[in-house]
Order: sequence, then structure tokens, then C-alpha cells
Amino acid sequence: MDVPDRPVFFYKPPSSVIGDGERILVPSEVGRVDYEAELAVVVGERCKNVSSGEVGDVIAGFTCLNDVTARDVQENELQWVRSKGFDSFCPIGPCVVDSVPEDASVVCRVNGVVEQESDITNFIFSIEEIIMDLSSVMTLEKGDVISTGTPPGVGRLSDGDVVEVEVDGVGVLENEVSYIE
Repeated sequence: MDVPDRPVFFYKPPSSVIGDGERILVPSEVGRVDYEAELAVVVGERCKNVSSGEVGDVIAGFTCLNDVTARDVQENELQWVRSKGFDSFCPIGPCVVDSVPEDASVVCRVNGVVEQESDITNFIFSIEEIIMDLSSVMTLEKGDVISTGTPPGVGRLSDGDVVEVEVDGVGVLENEVSYIE
């Protein structure tokens, strides 16, 4: 994949959000579902055109996020909202913390096996760059959650899989996958 010049943004609707311990429900029309372990930033105040020096002031905290994606749907669409917006396709949690280590690791395990692992120093774009760029396009609201990208190694989830996303300083987000009729 080519590295973009600017961060790529997409929308996940509120109905896609679930918490720690809740099930990821995969509809029957979806063929392939992938995990994407990510660090998420929670916005603490309404803001627009955030400067480099203001980024820390607008962050309320950090949490784990699994950007669950219907890969077969994504490959057949020009935009990503449908593939990433299914109900339950945005597990977030288990808590929000004030800070994470500067070199925090992001790890994804499926059924106890490490599938993704990197640290935030390897992000394509820094948290600062992401917030500055996104806030130049739209007003960010208190409570908005901004995901920061996934490490290499995304892969397929099957019915009954237990997927864990762990971020140093945050904890472990755990969800089971259920394919539904």
C-alpha cells in the first residue's frame, strides 16, 4: 500500500460502538471480517484548527479500539463507511486513561496468538499530525474518538474467535466474534 501524503479519515456511526466484553456481530451478507488494533484518542473539548502547541490541551484521554472491517465489502466500495460501519464493528475500551507512554505498544491477539504488534513511534502520522489535519477540515467535538491507524498484520476473524487489543498503559479490550444469520 502506498503511504498517503495526509491522514485518511472515515466515519464510524455510533451504532458501531460496543464495549469491552460485548460481541462483534457479523451479518450473514459479510464474507470476510478483519481485526485492526488501534490506539484511540478521545477529544476533550470542542476545537477547530488545532495548532501543534494546542494538541495536548484538546486530548481528554486514550483508549483501545478495534477497527473491525468487512474487507470484502471494502474492496467493492469506493468509500469505507459501509465496510467499517456495521453495528458492533467498533469495540472501544476497556477504559480511558490520561496518558500513554511515548513508545506505547499496540498489540492484537486472536485466540491468544499475537497477530499484530508495534509501538506508536512507528505510526505513519503522529497523534499531533492527525489531530491538526482533521481539525483543519472539521470541528472536533468533546467526546469524539479518533483512531490513529493499525500496525501491519491485519487478518481475518472467524466465528467464535476471541480478539484482544492491548495498548500499554490502557489495558486489554476483549471481544468475541459471532457470525449471525
